[in-house]
Amino acid sequence: MKLKGLRWWIIGLIGLATVINYIDRSAINIMWPYIYKEFGIADVDNKSALALITTFFMIAYAIGQTATGKMMDAIGTRLGMVVSILGWSISIALHSIARSLVSFNIFRAMLGLSEAGNWPGATKSNAEWFPAKERAIAQGIFGAGASLGSVVAAPAIASLYLAFGWRVTFILIAVLGLVWILPWLLVNKAAPDKHPWLTEGERQHILSDTKLKKTETVKPYTWRELLQFKNTWGILLSRFFIDPVWWMFVTWLPTFLKEQFHFDIKQVGAFAWLPYLFAAIGGLLGGFYSSWRIRKGAEASKARKEAVTIGSVLMLLSLVLTAYNLSALKENIPLAIGLISTTLFGFQFLINNLQTLPADYFHGKNVGTVAGMGGTTAVAGTLITTWSVPFITKTGYVSFFILGAAMVPLAWLCITFITSKQSKHNKEILRPELETR
Repeated sequence: MKLKGLRWWIIGLIGLATVINYIDRSAINIMWPYIYKEFGIADVDNKSALALITTFFMIAYAIGQTATGKMMDAIGTRLGMVVSILGWSISIALHSIARSLVSFNIFRAMLGLSEAGNWPGATKSNAEWFPAKERAIAQGIFGAGASLGSVVAAPAIASLYLAFGWRVTFILIAVLGLVWILPWLLVNKAAPDKHPWLTEGERQHILSDTKLKKTETVKPYTWRELLQFKNTWGILLSRFFIDPVWWMFVTWLPTFLKEQFHFDIKQVGAFAWLPYLFAAIGGLLGGFYSSWRIRKGAEASKARKEAVTIGSVLMLLSLVLTAYNLSALKENIPLAIGLISTTLFGFQFLINNLQTLPADYFHGKNVGTVAGMGGTTAVAGTLITTWSVPFITKTGYVSFFILGAAMVPLAWLCITFITSKQSKHNKEILRPELETR
C-alpha cells in the first residue's frame, strides 16, 4: 500500500493534535469568569486566582518543554507524541473532580507538563518529514492548529458549559485526545526512510534535505553545550519576549471581554473565536510567504526573518492603536475585535517562522532539544506577564496593551542578531548548508 502525500497526512494529524491541545488548555480561561465563585473566591481576587492557576500550568509547561524535547530526540516523535497526548487527556479529565484551588493547581501542572510535548514533537517531526523549502508551510499548518483550537474552543466550551456544566465539559474534551492516538499510530508507522506507505518519489523528495542524510552521524549535544551557540540564544531570547503576547490573550481575553465590554459567556462564545481565526490565517500566510521567498532563491534563515519583521510590524501597530484608543473602543466593539485580530494575525505570521529556525540551524538529533529550550524560555517570559496583569489592570487595560507593544521590538532585535556563521565549535552541530555561509 502506498499513500501519496503521506507527509501532509502526518502534519495534518499534528495540526489536529494542536487543535485538541488548545481546546483543553483554553477551557479553564473561558469558564473561569463564571465559575470562580463556586470555590469561595471573591470578585476582587478572581484574576489573582486565575494567575495562580496559570502559573502552575506554565511552570510545569516550562519544565515539560525542555524535558519532552529531550524525550522526542530519545524515543522519536511517534511514541513521544503518544506519551504527551495521553498524559494531557488524563490531566484535563481530572479537572472535573477539582474541589478547590489547590486541586486545580495540581491538575493544571499535570496538564502543562504533558501538553508541552506537542511543540518540540511537532518541530522535530517537521524536520524529519519536510525539506527546508516546505518546512515553514508545515509549521504554519501545525501552528494554525493552535489558532483553530481557540476558534473552536470559545463557542464549543461555552455551549458545553451551558448544556452540561463545567465538570462534564472537562471530561468530554478529554476524549478527543484519546481518540487521536489511533490514527496517529496507524499512519505514522516509521520514519520517512523506512515507512512502507511512502512512495519512492516522495521519499527522495524528503531525503533530498542533506540534514536528514547525516543525522545518524551527528552527536546529540547537551543543553549546556547548545548554549555555547549564538543561534541558540537568539531563538531563546526572542521566544522569551514574543510568546507572552500570545499568552496574554489566550489567558485574559475572556476576562477582558467581560470586564471591558460586560460580556456574558454566550457573548464570549460568540466573539472570542474571531481573533483566533485571523491568527490561523496569519500562521498559514506566514508559512507560505517564507516558503515562497526560499523558492525565489532567498536563504531560509533570511526568509524566516523577513516574515518575523512583517508580523512584528503588524503586532506593534495594532497594540499601540488599541492602547491609545481603548476608551473610545468601548463604543466600537467590532473595531476592538479587529485590532486584537490583527495582533494575533501578526503573531502567528511570525511565530511559525521563528519556531522553524531550530530545524533550519541544527541537525535532527538536536532539533527537539533546541525547540524545547525555546519553549521553556517562552514560558519564563509568560510567567512574568501573567503575574503582572492582575496588578496593571486594576484600573483599566491600557497598560495591558502597552506591555504587549513593548515586548515586540525586543523580540525582533533578538531575531535580527541570530547568526549562522561557522565556528570551531559548531561544525558538527549546524546544518551542512549553514556551515559554508
